[in-house]
Amino acid sequence: MAWPPMVSNITTPLLGLVDTAVVGHLGTATHLGAVAIGASIFSFLFWAFGFLRMGSTGLTAQALGQGDERRVRELLLQSILMGVFIGLMLIVFRAPLIDIAIDLMQPSADVEPWARVYAEARIFSAPAVLAGYALMGWFFGVQYAKGALWMLLVINIANMALDYFAVYGLGMASDGVAWATVFAHYIGVVVAGLLAWHKLKGFSGHVPMKALVKWREYIALVQVNRYLFVRTILLLLVMLFFTAQGARQGDSILAANAVLLTFLMIISNALDGFAFSVEALCGEYYGRKDKDNFRKIVRLSTYWALLAAVVLMLIFWLFGNQIISLLTNVESVQEEAKLYLSWLIFFPLLGIWSFMLDGVFIGTTSVKQMQNTMIICVLGVFFPVWFITQDLGNHGLWLSQAVLFLARGATLYWCYLRNMKQGVWFKNT
Repeated sequence: MAWPPMVSNITTPLLGLVDTAVVGHLGTATHLGAVAIGASIFSFLFWAFGFLRMGSTGLTAQALGQGDERRVRELLLQSILMGVFIGLMLIVFRAPLIDIAIDLMQPSADVEPWARVYAEARIFSAPAVLAGYALMGWFFGVQYAKGALWMLLVINIANMALDYFAVYGLGMASDGVAWATVFAHYIGVVVAGLLAWHKLKGFSGHVPMKALVKWREYIALVQVNRYLFVRTILLLLVMLFFTAQGARQGDSILAANAVLLTFLMIISNALDGFAFSVEALCGEYYGRKDKDNFRKIVRLSTYWALLAAVVLMLIFWLFGNQIISLLTNVESVQEEAKLYLSWLIFFPLLGIWSFMLDGVFIGTTSVKQMQNTMIICVLGVFFPVWFITQDLGNHGLWLSQAVLFLARGATLYWCYLRNMKQGVWFKNT
């Protein structure tokens, strides 16, 4: 179950890696900073609706465990329609959204116009991106992880090819990178739709039209997704704040952090491969009320994820400097990135616990607890630690991020033990 989402997830930061590498070799930090600002804006904006992926996985896995095949079909269509609708609304209100985002990020005078051009193009990918979230969540929920693998591979390969063509073939810069991403997402979602249509042939039942057009039929999705929305907003607020603080320290720090955040994306996407499997299998066993297999999945997946974390640590320790040099040839950015690389070496081990426990809580749709623990960790841990360590500059930012990982893992683990002990998920026997 784990290897397809791991492979597909690892290709996701490769998309950012290619974007960074293409503009990182234009000889200036300006376009690299613009892509960093723009990518951060859309990480925040799109992943604010990441509940379309997470909520779809948990509810679909539980429906599968309960043998409700009609509900499995219904959740796919409802999630896609919700994603397309939200995406269209983002396009309609794009002008104020982009203005607010650029103002919050406060890029330098050189970076700001290119960041705006990037954002004004990238927003048109919204319907495809959000429909893709819904499709990906459904693929994991029905344990068809190869569907998500093919979708992301198509998106990332198309993006890489279009990136190169736009920048070196058409003479574009960060704007070309943005349009490449837009077209790549629409290509990917069409492929994913065809794969989902083929997979639906294995499920019986008919979805009535009222389940798609009446808002009351979406209550279950909304109830799960509202807590995931708040939780995701808080997490992305941290990333937006992180990038903005880097921008205030200068373009070189901003660009260096953008390079290092590619490492963080590799970590999260690789370890999330196990977390996605946990979501699907824990959701199925929770739907079946099979406590023994539920605990077995949690234990075994954590062992394998821990091994993957150690491998990532070794890769960053041995080859981190070389990876930075591949990403950019701007010497000032290289030097800054290498100065803070040591933080990233330890992040796989710090983050594994929160990634795995996220999978457990999404699979059981215990999302209110995810929201509440994130509130505690962000407002009670991340921002206080940053405030205390401001004098450390960029080191203080990375320290705050490290402590946030630890706090997320600790609070979710406390909730996990409490839920198992008190019979919240399964009746005590």
